[in-house]
Amino acid sequence: MKMPALRIKPGKAASQGARALAFLRAAGVARSRDFEGQGLTRATLRRLVASGAVEQIGRGLYTLPETDLGEKQTLIEAALMVPRGIICLLSALRFHGLTTQNPREVWMAVGHKARSPAGGDVPMRVVRLSGRSLMAGVREHRVPGAPAVTLRVYDPAKTVADCFKFRHLVGHDVALEALRDCRRQRKATMDQLWAAAKIDRVANLIRPYLEAIA
Repeated sequence: MKMPALRIKPGKAASQGARALAFLRAAGVARSRDFEGQGLTRATLRRLVASGAVEQIGRGLYTLPETDLGEKQTLIEAALMVPRGIICLLSALRFHGLTTQNPREVWMAVGHKARSPAGGDVPMRVVRLSGRSLMAGVREHRVPGAPAVTLRVYDPAKTVADCFKFRHLVGHDVALEALRDCRRQRKATMDQLWAAAKIDRVANLIRPYLEAIA
C-alpha cells in the first residue's frame, strides 16, 4: 500500500510529532511500519498514543481519534493484513448491502499459493481461488476517512457466483437469497450473473434459479 506524501515538510520547524500527525491526517489510517517509512520513530508514535493525540485501533494500526471508520474498520484492518487479498462471500455481501447479516469474520480470497494470514486482531476466514476465478470481478474501493487504504472487493455478480461455488461454507439458502436480492436491488444484470457463474463453473447449478427470476 503506497502511503500519501506528508503535508508538512520535514525539517527543524516540524517536530517528529507534528510530522507524524500530518502524515496520519493525510493517510487516515497507517501501520507502524508506514510511520517508520516516513522517518518517524516508534518512540514518537508511543508518545502520541499516550497523550491521546493518536488512537491505536488494532495491532500496529493507528488513526486520529476523530476519524470515524464505521463498520468498515475491520475490513480496513484485514486489507492491511492481507494487501493482495480480496474481500469475498459474506463480507462482500455485507459490503454491497446484499445481506443484513454482519459476519463475525472477514472473508478473504487469496491465491492457492499465498501464505495464510498470521497475527492481527481481526478474525479471518480465508478461501483459496486461482486463475480467472481469483481475479475476475475485483473492484477497488476507497474508504471515507482512510484515503490511503484501498479495499479490493468482488463485485455483486461475482460475489453471488462465489456463494454458489462455496455453498458448503455459506449455505445454499444464503446463495439463493443473495441472488434474489442482487436482482431485486439491480446490483447486477442477468448477463453479468451468467458470466460470473461460468467463470466459477457453477453455470449449470445457477441456471434454473436465473430462469426463475428472469
